[in-house]
Amino acid sequence: MKLDIVYEDEYLIACVKPYGVPSQLDKTYGVDMITLVKEYLYDKEVAAAEAEGKSSEDVEEPYVAVINRLDRPVAGIILFAKDESTAAKLSDMVHDRKIAKFYQVVVRGFMKDEEGTLTSYLYHDKKSNITKVVPAGTKGAKYAELRYEVLDELDTDEGPISYLLVELVTGRHHQIRCQLAAAGAPIWGDTKYGLVKEHPRPVKGAHGKNRQVKERSEIGLYSTKMIFEHPVTGEEVFLHREPEGKAFEIMDQFDW
Repeated sequence: MKLDIVYEDEYLIACVKPYGVPSQLDKTYGVDMITLVKEYLYDKEVAAAEAEGKSSEDVEEPYVAVINRLDRPVAGIILFAKDESTAAKLSDMVHDRKIAKFYQVVVRGFMKDEEGTLTSYLYHDKKSNITKVVPAGTKGAKYAELRYEVLDELDTDEGPISYLLVELVTGRHHQIRCQLAAAGAPIWGDTKYGLVKEHPRPVKGAHGKNRQVKERSEIGLYSTKMIFEHPVTGEEVFLHREPEGKAFEIMDQFDW
């Protein structure tokens, strides 16, 4: 798989993560973004070494750290650091909310307001790998906040659909998916958090037992823009890509 590189310098690299590809190695042991970036950087170093008449055996495995993990069914810009110092600085920037992260989102339903802020407390159930909105003060819960703006609304044969621009203020597990579903607007194609709307009754297995609907490989959520101050040079870094995917193709069909 060839990397779609958005930005690269000697300290960091940003590229587009396709739908269905994990950010890092997981239990499926398939292709993942960290491995792809490492292979790209290694091949680049080997080519440089050979051009200088050096042996490729002297090239070490590159250091790569993912800064903004994206869920497997989510696509868009993903950022990596090339060394431990840069990784530590970027991690601190994420913690201090100094990296602005924007997503374009297609959801089922209409939002209450044309723009607004969603705040809640989220609890990640590691056993089921599902995040839930819980009351403040719940043990293990973390504060979550995002801002949204409605870009378009459509009435379709399958029901109302909205097109949103979301700024992720905090970065919690499955935050955008969970908070929008809790607001009555689950993300298009998201069977994990849109299950109630897309599957009114539990799905029965071969022996009549309820089973979880398999998560789709693509949902209407795309990491479209990141803005931050470069942790080494101090210059502003602006990363941007327009979304691709089935959900956004649906919106384009109605964009007359």
